[in-house]
Amino acid sequence: MGFGDLRGPAGLQLLDGYLADRSYVEGFVPSQADVAVFEAISSAPSAQLCHALRWYNHIKSFQKDKASLPGVKKPLAQYGPAGVADSTAAPADDDDDDMDLFGSDEEDSEEVARLKEARIAEYSAKKSKKPALIAKSSILLDVKPWDDETDMAKLEECVRSIQLEGLLWGQSKLVPVGYGIRKLQIGCVVEDEKVGTDILEERITGFEDYVQSMDVAAFNKI
Repeated sequence: MGFGDLRGPAGLQLLDGYLADRSYVEGFVPSQADVAVFEAISSAPSAQLCHALRWYNHIKSFQKDKASLPGVKKPLAQYGPAGVADSTAAPADDDDDDMDLFGSDEEDSEEVARLKEARIAEYSAKKSKKPALIAKSSILLDVKPWDDETDMAKLEECVRSIQLEGLLWGQSKLVPVGYGIRKLQIGCVVEDEKVGTDILEERITGFEDYVQSMDVAAFNKI
């Protein structure tokens, strides 16, 4: 598996196709997998590679805090679609140099054609079963308490207690805003048809003992 050389157009095209129905390289939240792939790219993908460019700009926003993202960074070749050779891997043994995946020239040409057709049919069948793309968004929320005496651990517990179909909570941190007051900054991924910012605001501000207000700090379609 792998994307090949992400510094060239072929690798970036593979990445773009891979991200067509994915928000991140692995899982549903930014992780060290995204950091590893991001760092292998020399510059932002072109506008034609819309999925790769969307992902690149999103992961770029986490660069200051990339060390805090979950997961363990693995070799680049362990990420990406199966069946793609890693251009950085060591060359194969000489014994494999003459390998022909479809057999030697002495094999019956009709049998070779039959094998090719069978593989194409298998690929087409798998592609036809591919689920419909679900529109999602990555949202970063600022949740402000009443004062510096508000129990921020309890405030976060209340926010994360909100469970909705199509809502997945991500990482969070406390950000100073002045006078000893800190706000909760928390990320989430939502399915656009099921969860909107208005629903989130209504549920979060419903915890009136802890929450003064909620603002959307960042909103990205994924």
